Amino acid sequence: MADVHPEHAQLQADRIYLGWQYALLHPDPGPAPRRPSPADDGVAVVDDPADAEWMRRERLNEALLNRPVKIFRVFMTALAVLILVLGVTELLRWSFAAAGLVAAGGVAVFCSYAIHQGDRAVRHRIRERQAVGDRQREERDRELFQAQEEHAERYREWAEKKERYERQLTWYAVTVPDEIDRIDVAGGTLPGWSALITLLGATRLYSGGHLTVLDLSEGAIAKDLIELARRGGDDPLVWVLPGDLPRLDLGATLPPEAFADVLAHVVSVSEEHRTTRDLSFDNAILERVLEVLGENATINQVTAALRALAQVGDPRDDLLSGLITASQLERIGTLFGRGVSDRVVIERAWALESQLRKLETLGSEAVRLPPARLRVVSMDRQAGVFGNRVLGTYVATALTHILRQSPASERPWYHTIIVAGADKLRGDVLDRLMDACETSRTGLVLTYRALTPTVRERLGRGHAAVTFMRLGNAEDARIASEHVGTEHRLELAQLTETISAAGAGTDGGYVSTVGQADEGEDARDVSGTDLKEDITESTEWGRQATKAMGETERVLHRSREFLVEPHQLQQLPTTSVIVTDATAQGRRVRLADANPAILTFPKTTLGEFDEIKEAVLERAEEARRHEPSLFEDAPPNLGPPPARLDWRRRQ
Repeated sequence: MADVHPEHAQLQADRIYLGWQYALLHPDPGPAPRRPSPADDGVAVVDDPADAEWMRRERLNEALLNRPVKIFRVFMTALAVLILVLGVTELLRWSFAAAGLVAAGGVAVFCSYAIHQGDRAVRHRIRERQAVGDRQREERDRELFQAQEEHAERYREWAEKKERYERQLTWYAVTVPDEIDRIDVAGGTLPGWSALITLLGATRLYSGGHLTVLDLSEGAIAKDLIELARRGGDDPLVWVLPGDLPRLDLGATLPPEAFADVLAHVVSVSEEHRTTRDLSFDNAILERVLEVLGENATINQVTAALRALAQVGDPRDDLLSGLITASQLERIGTLFGRGVSDRVVIERAWALESQLRKLETLGSEAVRLPPARLRVVSMDRQAGVFGNRVLGTYVATALTHILRQSPASERPWYHTIIVAGADKLRGDVLDRLMDACETSRTGLVLTYRALTPTVRERLGRGHAAVTFMRLGNAEDARIASEHVGTEHRLELAQLTETISAAGAGTDGGYVSTVGQADEGEDARDVSGTDLKEDITESTEWGRQATKAMGETERVLHRSREFLVEPHQLQQLPTTSVIVTDATAQGRRVRLADANPAILTFPKTTLGEFDEIKEAVLERAEEARRHEPSLFEDAPPNLGPPPARLDWRRRQ
């Protein structure tokens, strides 16, 4: 097994990064073991039997017992002295005096012996108790010494575990292989989408890929990604429609048949229940009109021809403006005959013209734009809702046809397309885009705000990974929990909840760049760019994380578990993503944090948790086989990630 130290982990082009998983390889060892003392419960502690109070009581008791004997001894001694005096003065005969002295003296001596024996017994008891105390003290000292040695060993083990726990990695990359064709993102908020798209887009650009973002959310969710790409040395192209419609040349090179198909799908955006027959009828009308107009026909020429076909307005105005010629006008008038049945054609031509008018300025001021690895097409939130749907459908359909005409890429996901708010597109438009991306090996990311019937039919279809973010609707949350499975228990970091609560917003809007694309070369110095530093300084997520880290240092290792249930999915933090994908070993379900600022944390690695855990176990097993006597310690700890990520390294 190769070295798995995170300093050797780099972004891999064959993986799609969706977030960071919080996991602890080494559990918390808890508080340090307490140092034992003589007062601890586990150590024998007895009172000293030879203390002064105990000896005083023993001697007092003996004195009380000996007091009558001492008094009697004094009496007998005095009696012996009296008898001796009487004998000396010859008041008492010596025979009687001698007998009295022997009797009185003997009794006095016996009393003295009894007193001496009592004192000796007290001293003996004191010495015995002192000996017992000394033995207990020695035993206690031995037990305390042994306990302190065991404590020292336990403390060393705890210190090693604590060091591993404190130094271990806590955030691991959550990726899916580029073998999948698509990533479906269900649910989420605009800030959550912003975090996910910034992370996914930055890692794709860093690995040398190209990225196209079609933002239908009207929330400027790719604004941080644009700034990040700009600081990394790229010059992103940003179109804000409909203002930049004249400078959008997307679809200008399509052949007439494909152009007619694109326009037919654009018209169908407001008619959800249209059939394939209706699309074919619109497509036939547009193909005939484009045949009359010839190649390189513009949208305003098409609308002029449709007005003539629908008999709307005065065709002489279009003749004077040069949109159509007299011969073209004559041919248009005879395309479908002059019978009663042409009323259907007239009505459809009128409907086509009324909706295609929103695209009349398309490509009218097209300029040659410099190449860019990041392209963003967005909808102006100040524009009409219906107009934005028309424009979004046109861009998605035109992209589909361009992909269909392009050869398959040698590297999957080299070009990635992100459609934010894909639930605003018709189901057949999504199907065609999915098929085109799969055929051309283009990566596709679709984000859906709501799980509509159209979305549910396509969620996870084919070889796709499905991710779920916060789902506000109860029915959507129920469907998501059933898709994931309510038996899964996931771990949510408290840091995710804390930072997401103060997460970045999507205030403001995009600033168009295509209007200034021809102003000259940017003089920005892009040498030695640092992705981690750029995330911190150029993204709102990086600034918010830097501000919150000082306040959340105490919760770096806190987490909670939850089951994948509907009410939990409705309360997910903004940046939380539940990632589900199928592998050869089975289906995986992981909880990730899509906050791109986590890459800047000191304990984040670009490796996946399962891979690093498996590698560590293999290294531990190898160490056990080679040096079993030294394998009492835990496996080597995993340090911090690489300090520098060069944006241009893989370009």
